[in-house]
This record gives sequence, structure tokens and C-alpha cells, in this order.
Amino acid sequence: MILKSYAKLNVSLEILEKRPDSYHNLKTIFERISLADTISLKLLSDPRILVETNRKDLPGDKDNLVYRAAELLQRTYGVKKGVAVRLHKCIPVGAGLGGGSSNAATVLGGLNRLWKLGLSRKQLAAHAGTIGSDVPFFVYDCPFAAGLGRGEIIRPLPSLRKTGFWHILVVPRVKVSTPLIYRHWDARESIRKKKNAGRLTKGGFDVKILSSELKRRDLSRISSCLYNSLERVTAVLFPVVCLVKKRIEDSGMKPVLMSGSGPAVFGIAASREDAVGVYRQLKKENRSWEVFVARTI
Repeated sequence: MILKSYAKLNVSLEILEKRPDSYHNLKTIFERISLADTISLKLLSDPRILVETNRKDLPGDKDNLVYRAAELLQRTYGVKKGVAVRLHKCIPVGAGLGGGSSNAATVLGGLNRLWKLGLSRKQLAAHAGTIGSDVPFFVYDCPFAAGLGRGEIIRPLPSLRKTGFWHILVVPRVKVSTPLIYRHWDARESIRKKKNAGRLTKGGFDVKILSSELKRRDLSRISSCLYNSLERVTAVLFPVVCLVKKRIEDSGMKPVLMSGSGPAVFGIAASREDAVGVYRQLKKENRSWEVFVARTI
């Protein structure tokens, strides 16, 4: 069984507050894009779980979300058979694109069929939420969805099922730790609350308004709605994010936003031709950046 495992963008991301379990409540709009890894699954007659990747820096044991996804289903449903997983990575690792989460969700869905478990999408999403906050989004077959809670509560946006965009996607070669970004966000938020005690604060974005603008495909109006609570924090710690964002904007493309906790930055293009043109420019100018053209899928 050969499956595609797609990346995601956070079209907008607002961090609300830290929860008692140390996670953060948030609201976001996820977009599934065509940049993808390839996963092959082979049924084994014994209960072994084997994970092989094309990257030496990725583990093949319990530290890999793919392994954890397979182990979770095997343990929960008493599966006596195993699986050999081959993962070919194309999505940059630790870039804010949800590659690992997508891999886990893809394996959950694939093993549901391979092991003939008969689980519903709701059941798979519940399992996905125990693996990681972004994993449930990839269980749903939809181009756009709102994410609530810590990101695991998914509300597909049916009004955007026929909506699609072309993107330029740039990933600078820096390692960004998501826990580090959130710790710095917590520190900034603590200072902000002290300074603004008693004042009302405006929220980052409205899901309904942004969904409406995305459906209209008016890029100037979309640009005014995009928001990422973590972008400023990541950009302070990793100034290259600002450099990438400015370079995409200088190419004439807007809107531009960082995805997740970064460092990936994406621009929404007016057409495939525009995206390809910027791609060619950036590939020539800076070979230390990974550059992609991707579309909504």
C-alpha cells in the first residue's frame, strides 16, 4: 500500500492561553497542501513494527510518530500482525508544516485498512489526538479546517471545499524548537498582561471572516486577515524569518505569513505562473533556503 502524506499550512494561528496540562489553547485554520511525503505499508505476519526512512536523522523507533501510531492501533485492538513502513521524506522536518503529524495520521488511516479494523474517521481522529495536536487535521479529507482546543478539535470548512490557492513556500535551514517558541511566547504574554492589566485586548482573527475572504479569493482582503501569534517570537529568535518574509514580499507577492512555529514562510500567489516565477528567482538567489511551489489539495 502506497500513500501520500501531505503537509499543512496555518493560514492563521492565534494562541489564546496556556492550559493546566502545559499545552496552549488556540484557534487556527489549517490548509492541506500538495507538498508531500510518500509512505508504503507492507503487512507482516508477525507483530513487528519496522520503520525505515530516507533520512539518517530520523529515528525508526518510538521517537518516530509513525511508529507510535502503528503501536497505538496494534496495542489498542490486539492486532497480532505487524507492518513494515517505508517513509520517504520530502516535507522539511521541524519547519511548521506538520510533516511528522501528517505521517502519523496517514499511517493510522492506512493501517485501519491494512489490518481491517473498520474504525470510523471519528475514532481515528480520537486516536490521532493522543499522538499530537496537529495529527487529527490530517485524518479529515478536507482542504481547509478550523482547529480549536490545542489544535485537536477539528471543524472542516465545507464552504472552502472548492477553494484553492498556489503558494510559494520557503524554509530557511535553521532548527526551530516548538517548545522553545512557546516558552518565549509565555514570557512575552506574561509581560504584556502586566502592562495591559485591566485593558481589553483585541483577538487575532475571526474564523468566519477569514473563511469568507478565502472563499472570495481577494488576496488584498485576505492579507489583512492573516495572523500568527508566534511569528514575532520566532522572528526575534531567528531573524532569517524576517529576511525570508521580506524577500517574498519584495517579489510582489502578498499575503505572506509564517506557518506554525516556523521557520517555514509562505506566500499566496495569484496564479501558478506567479508562484513558479518567484520560485525560480529565489532558487537562484539563495541556495541555503529550501523553496517549493505547492497548491491546496
